[in-house]
Amino acid sequence: MIRIDQIWLAVQPLDMRAGPDKALARVVQVFGGAHPHHAYLFANRRANRMKVLVHDGIGIWLAARRLNQGHFVWPQGEQTQACLTPEQLQALVLGLPWQRLGANGIIDIL
Repeated sequence: MIRIDQIWLAVQPLDMRAGPDKALARVVQVFGGAHPHHAYLFANRRANRMKVLVHDGIGIWLAARRLNQGHFVWPQGEQTQACLTPEQLQALVLGLPWQRLGANGIIDIL
């Protein structure tokens, strides 16, 4: 089992042709380094593909997810990164508005 203690999202898009070395270089560029038991999320420009790089304390894992319809809810703007909770990650992977997820794990209605 891969242990993940912290989940980080990079706002700027990543070329989905990137392999482990290029994805790791982006992690170093955006987050300052790959820390053990941290996951780093990247999306392509259209936000219909996502890559996750995980440092398990020994090496790195790189996984990809593609949506056949719709897109992931990805932040826009000045920020370069965001920290997510496990509940927010689950919502993000399903294409739900994870930014509105309350502390109780339920989406807040504005």
